[in-house]
Amino acid sequence: MTDPRILAERFPGDFVFGVATAAFQIEGATKADGRKASIWDAFSNMPGRVYGRHNGDVACDHYNRLEQDLDLIKDLGVEAYRLSIAWPRIIPEGTGPVNEKGLDFYDRLVDGLKARGIKAFATLYHWDLPLMLAGDGGWTARQTAYAFQRYAKTTIARLGDRLDAVATFNEPWCSVWLSHLYGIHAPGERNMDAALHALHFTNLAHGLGVSAIRSERPNLAVGLVLNAHSIYPGSDSAEDEATADRAFDFHNGVFFGPVFKGTYPERFLSALGHRMPKIEAGDMETIAQPLDWWGLNYYTPMRVSHDPSETAIFPATIDAPPVADTRTDIGWEVYAPALGDLIRKLNAVYTLPDCYITENGACDNTEVANGEVNDRMRLDYIVDHLGVTADLIGEGYPVRGYFAWSLMDNFEWAEGYRMRFGIVHVDYETQVRTVKKSGHWYGALAGHFPKGNHRAG
Repeated sequence: MTDPRILAERFPGDFVFGVATAAFQIEGATKADGRKASIWDAFSNMPGRVYGRHNGDVACDHYNRLEQDLDLIKDLGVEAYRLSIAWPRIIPEGTGPVNEKGLDFYDRLVDGLKARGIKAFATLYHWDLPLMLAGDGGWTARQTAYAFQRYAKTTIARLGDRLDAVATFNEPWCSVWLSHLYGIHAPGERNMDAALHALHFTNLAHGLGVSAIRSERPNLAVGLVLNAHSIYPGSDSAEDEATADRAFDFHNGVFFGPVFKGTYPERFLSALGHRMPKIEAGDMETIAQPLDWWGLNYYTPMRVSHDPSETAIFPATIDAPPVADTRTDIGWEVYAPALGDLIRKLNAVYTLPDCYITENGACDNTEVANGEVNDRMRLDYIVDHLGVTADLIGEGYPVRGYFAWSLMDNFEWAEGYRMRFGIVHVDYETQVRTVKKSGHWYGALAGHFPKGNHRAG
């Protein structure tokens, strides 16, 4: 195992080490204090959608154990916490009345972080769309983008003075493609037209959100968190190389292009542009406002080959076999060099601001034994990916921080509670938290840095 002190020496003194979570995955209390249902509450209770029909009703009971969990973050020794804010707690029906009790909870959360000297990185949307908006089309409807704008303005007006950074969206790839095309996440659509509408209106909501945030807090560092894919061709054939290029456009370019270039990729528009919703005057300018930072969530590479079937539509790919032998317990290939390849390529294609690795980690389902969790596979994963991060910084890439996913085991979306990503173990029956070997190691690494005044952007 790498000595954390040795690895720490490879990072600049103002590098931010943090941990990350998301509201629906940990909070529970889904009916408390005025919160109303999200699309994930509905999706979780539909047979066959989530493993074991697990749901977020209790999760890690973070809503009721807030102070304990904030102490846990402090005791770990990390200096930043990436949280998400639940739209259904703030504006429970998506539009209409604001729920003061919901804002009060996040007041306590942010104040608790400040009192403990922990930086607060907030995400406004981590997939828990108010269910009432789904009845009006959800993300396939343009008006949802404007509902998000109001939610962003309301939230930042209340909390923005104490945040160190804010992101509009977390992983729009998931809430667009995984949710509307592949049917794996809520609302479970499997329709290209629905997905293309969700794509543009999500991008528009991001831009409107940026404007709303800056109207309230001009100096707050604003960004966007993207789970960009490191895409490799399944072979060195020209056909597979071309397939990888199409896949890059489809999985990365439709988000990075509008935000950082003000346009969708040409190949994508040529293939699917006629099925997109109307792009109104000013939309692309709204989407392409300069950002202070961007976040990358990375776990595993994507390997693709050409799909030769006559019915294949853009990007016309099939999965190619993995190259590395190691898999995490969710079945994902472990290949740390892909993190470096991805950041290098994205910076070559787009002009990007400062970057934070906003999620990185491994599913390791090792359980408690004799009061300890020896999650060696996860620890090796984190060490290897932090090594790649240090390499990138050495090459001059502006990577400013790293957030381990996740602070604690939690509701892993369609996988329910059977997959564990935490550096802290959660016993869901007793809600006892046990810091894992990876958590102790990561805390020791983070603890080698004095707390500074570094801000995102």
